[in-house]
Amino acid sequence: MPNIYKWISLAALILCFPSSLLYAQNSGRITGTVKTSDGKPAPYVNIGLKGAGKSAITDEEGSFSIKNIKPGNYTIKISAIGIATQEKTVTVNEGQTSTLDFSISQSSSQLDEVAINGYKTPNQKPVNLGKIAIAPKDLPQSVQIIGTQVIQDQQINRLGDVLKNVNGIALGANRGSVGENFYSRGYSLGSNNVFKNGARTTIGGMPEASTLESVEVLKGSAALLYGGVSGGAVVNMVTKKPKFEYGGEASMRIGSYDLYKPTLDLYGPISKKIAFRVIGTYEKAGSYRDHVDSKRFYVNPSLLYKISDKTELLVQGDYLKSDFTPDFGIGTVGNTISPLGRNVFINTDWAYNKTNTSTAQINLDHKFNDNWKLNAVASMQAYTRNYFSSERPFADAAGVWYRALTRTNIKEYTYNEQINLNGNFSTGAIKHTLLVGIDADQSYTTTGAFSNPNTKTIKLNGVDTKYYDQVNILDPLSFNQPTNFNTPLTTLLTNTRAPIFRMGGFVQDLVTVTEQFKVLAGIRWTYQKTPATTINTLADGSEAKGTVADKTDKAFSPKVGLIYQPLKSTSLYASYTNNFTINTGIDIATSAPMGPSIIDQYEAGVKNDFLDGKFSVNLTYYKIKNNKFAQTALADATKKEFSGKTESDGLEIDLSGTLVEGLNFLAGYSYNYMRYTSTLPVTGVVEGERLVGTTKNTANGTLFYTFGEGCLKGLKLGASAFYTGDRNGGRNTTKNNSSSGIIPLKGFTTLDFSAGYSWKKISLLGKISNITNVLNYYVHENYSVNPIPPRQFVTTLAYKF
Repeated sequence: MPNIYKWISLAALILCFPSSLLYAQNSGRITGTVKTSDGKPAPYVNIGLKGAGKSAITDEEGSFSIKNIKPGNYTIKISAIGIATQEKTVTVNEGQTSTLDFSISQSSSQLDEVAINGYKTPNQKPVNLGKIAIAPKDLPQSVQIIGTQVIQDQQINRLGDVLKNVNGIALGANRGSVGENFYSRGYSLGSNNVFKNGARTTIGGMPEASTLESVEVLKGSAALLYGGVSGGAVVNMVTKKPKFEYGGEASMRIGSYDLYKPTLDLYGPISKKIAFRVIGTYEKAGSYRDHVDSKRFYVNPSLLYKISDKTELLVQGDYLKSDFTPDFGIGTVGNTISPLGRNVFINTDWAYNKTNTSTAQINLDHKFNDNWKLNAVASMQAYTRNYFSSERPFADAAGVWYRALTRTNIKEYTYNEQINLNGNFSTGAIKHTLLVGIDADQSYTTTGAFSNPNTKTIKLNGVDTKYYDQVNILDPLSFNQPTNFNTPLTTLLTNTRAPIFRMGGFVQDLVTVTEQFKVLAGIRWTYQKTPATTINTLADGSEAKGTVADKTDKAFSPKVGLIYQPLKSTSLYASYTNNFTINTGIDIATSAPMGPSIIDQYEAGVKNDFLDGKFSVNLTYYKIKNNKFAQTALADATKKEFSGKTESDGLEIDLSGTLVEGLNFLAGYSYNYMRYTSTLPVTGVVEGERLVGTTKNTANGTLFYTFGEGCLKGLKLGASAFYTGDRNGGRNTTKNNSSSGIIPLKGFTTLDFSAGYSWKKISLLGKISNITNVLNYYVHENYSVNPIPPRQFVTTLAYKF
């Protein structure tokens, strides 16, 4: 934790400023609230004070406060996307507080719909990932929110489609088309980094995204709040919530390659205190890849119980059944991408991947008073995967591939509990926004081992290797043999149970020293225990411990950030965070369990809102240092190794806005250089080489315009462009050339065009994606080479009621 004590000392010095220097004796203050037509708070409404050059935004309770105002008469103005502007006059007296309240004509549900659907500035609305109502402009960290309107306009189906709109996050590989592997700031985002409604969730089976309310991304390290996450980013999927008014939507989506997807969304009150929502969708689709298809069923019920004015209970759950063909693409020949066409399928015809994911969550919110709130969350998740497929299609220079089969059956059960207390208080003229929390996770994974379906043996590189059959990737006819059509019989032999226990506690304080200068500081302690696995042999019922001993990891993770806001619309920040990442597996050097990696991150940025929040531009620079980078051992793929030190430098630019009514856009650019800076002397990777899977440049842009009047009223036109830059597939180059080597991948751009029309409660929206029919690939190591989708068409017909 280099220099952390200097940061803490600086923060402590700031807190000791005499309060008498920070209070203006001869000024007044204006406070008030903004409420909807049904008496509910109206959050995130802009408050402007004409003639004083001051402004504010209502908080989640609809309250606002403007300080240090010279005595006099003023006009106060409220505005927000989707509401009518209002103005009132107010008199400010010396040393006194003036109170002014507003009521808008929209109901809370109508305002919520506008807030969700608008491409509004990302710097004002707090994200659930923050665990506390702090606007992103007050966070010394980059934040991005993808809302419902983007999800609907782009007719998004999967989480990967959402994250294409988040610059700095890129799809690095799609291993077997059954598991998307995302990278952010050079770091792979595993299941520990993906959340649903604030609780960890699996990304197995590819999460359903078409019914989400939003997706929140907190870039950089979030170890302070969550622990055990990588330094790249955390992603939170937010599901839609119940409403106290009847409504819903029925839609039908169809598209190329036999895509059929009906969806139904129903919500409304059961009583004055209880509301419900149920969303369900079914999807059946083929593919541009031969013999590949999928079937999915998803349902998301939820109940909201307003126990009292201060307490509410939200119960929600979902279930996803996802069956689809595992597909490792076109493979490699001599460590280069094979020349097969985009459609050619080289797996066995009977291969399958069947997943089931069930989640349940209880969320209790209690407000003690206007300043103190408590949130408690309990969740559980059950995930199963039944998988049988050929794997690792890499052939020699002649195209010969000794095809092997893999049979697995995995069951995962995860439990999460967390309690968060947050409050606002003052010490003199200094304001504090305090967050204190504790959390715990428990997971139990049972992996079934089957009799080996690979009955043949060949010696490759001096090692006896099992395989199922021999084919030639360069000759598709070689796949048409009897063994390709009949599923081999396998027998379940053992079940291996692997538990993990994680717990932690943290404290964070946002200190408002002045209206312009703020400090965010916090520290977390995390404890994780990984007991030895238990292996149960089905034949005789015996149990035995695994060869890896019990393992315990624990560490402190500090964070400190300085925020300077010279204007209400501008925020500059610098921050330091430290986190440790748990590493699994056996260290090839010591034959003991891998220890953690310690990661230091430095970040600086500026967040700007222009034109009363209609246009925002955020700029971020970061540097991440890992002095113990862990990877799969190059000499033995069954083990891990600390390969040395890495550094990741990068730049991110976010733009979003609603410049004129009906015109919404979202754009971004990111640059990342993730490389080794120090490695092992002989077997280590060559220093300076970009890590496999990371992307140098990404860019995205989306523009939609909806005509609001005239003969074209209801017409919607939109376009999206996504750029994925140069990457490295294969395996990083070792100093002794013992690895298979790099597979260089060039950058590519896809263009989408959308057009639709809305009339009363009916809407129709169509999209052509990848208009130019660009061909490129995502490569996992040196075998799973998956072509990107070609030009496709999709359209959605929807009816709101």
